[in-house]
Amino acid sequence: MALSAVIFDLDGTLVDTAPDLHAATNHVLATLKRRPITMEQVRVFVGHGARALIARGCEATGDPVDPRAIETLYQEFVIYYAANIAANSKPYPGVINLLKQCQDRGLALGVCTNKLESLSNQLLTALEMKKYFGAVVGPDTIGISKPDPRPYLETLMRLNRPGASILIGDSETDILTGQNAKVPVIAVSFGYTTQHVRAFNPTHIIDHFDEAWPILQSYF
Repeated sequence: MALSAVIFDLDGTLVDTAPDLHAATNHVLATLKRRPITMEQVRVFVGHGARALIARGCEATGDPVDPRAIETLYQEFVIYYAANIAANSKPYPGVINLLKQCQDRGLALGVCTNKLESLSNQLLTALEMKKYFGAVVGPDTIGISKPDPRPYLETLMRLNRPGASILIGDSETDILTGQNAKVPVIAVSFGYTTQHVRAFNPTHIIDHFDEAWPILQSYF
């Protein structure tokens, strides 16, 4: 069956959001009178969502925070982050060209992310990328997060495009999502992960988005 849809992760895949996630995390840590964490730490901590990012930031700067306090800190994080969501975040090199190539070929494009749907749409709009995507699904869209395959399948359903699909992501979570959904996965090597993506056995690995189009063409 010929490829008809390409589904992307967001943070660490389409967009380098680490600078603004870094600022929001350190804002929350400052409310606790904790020292800031580094950008490198954020790139490692960010793969499992903002709550985990906050919890790991707290663990790295002192005693762990009571899990019951994480929700309050998370709300503070979201307020700050939403107000500064695209201050320093940028699409990765080659992303826009790939999206245009996909559109020109008639492929449906979607985003399946563990970032809140509203924040995802806000970020994509701010970066003038929203126009490329027919569906954006976050963990709150259907109340389920990756690596469960259901958010991915929901994204495909909203695109209403029968045929084969492929997932492009940057982390173990994305690779497991693709494997659980039984679809090929292109893993980028430059995203947010504690280990190189090769450790998780994706179908393909790329070091730059210029390498993605020939792989997609092989599925036509």
